[in-house]
Amino acid sequence: MKKRNILLIGFMGVGKGTTARAYAKRYGVYNIDTDDLIESKENRAIPKIFEKEGESYFRTLEQDTANWIEKCVDDTLISCGGGFYKVENIKSLGKIVLLDASYDWIYNRLSTAKNAKKKLAKRPLFSEPKKAKKLHKERKEAYRSVADIIIDVEHKSLDEVLEEIYFNVKA
Repeated sequence: MKKRNILLIGFMGVGKGTTARAYAKRYGVYNIDTDDLIESKENRAIPKIFEKEGESYFRTLEQDTANWIEKCVDDTLISCGGGFYKVENIKSLGKIVLLDASYDWIYNRLSTAKNAKKKLAKRPLFSEPKKAKKLHKERKEAYRSVADIIIDVEHKSLDEVLEEIYFNVKA
């Protein structure tokens, strides 16, 4: 049976967590975050995991998380880390919604937020804008290739994004 989960994917800082929390509250669904699950399981922050164990170890943790979701989670909104789209079983986890935006829009969103310093610190890659922009460009088509639904979040209110997700997922 097809999972009834909704997975939000997209580049770091595009607003997956913000959107997930608002969607969960509005539509009365549970919401989990893959990065939070990994941090909880490892009892340490993702930057520390990368620093100490490296990216390949982290990607293994993402796959383990995807396997757990496939086995144990249904009818839940799942906010996914920026690289989660690479897990081998993503298509079996639920309906995949890409929150899409340009790099410049994402950077502006983060750098003008009330807690901009914290938001940028949580995403150390943004301290190297050329590298971050290159990664954004590399991932754009990969995100699109796994997405069932693509929502351009630029120039839309959070309410508009929530409604677009709801009506596209229910269709």
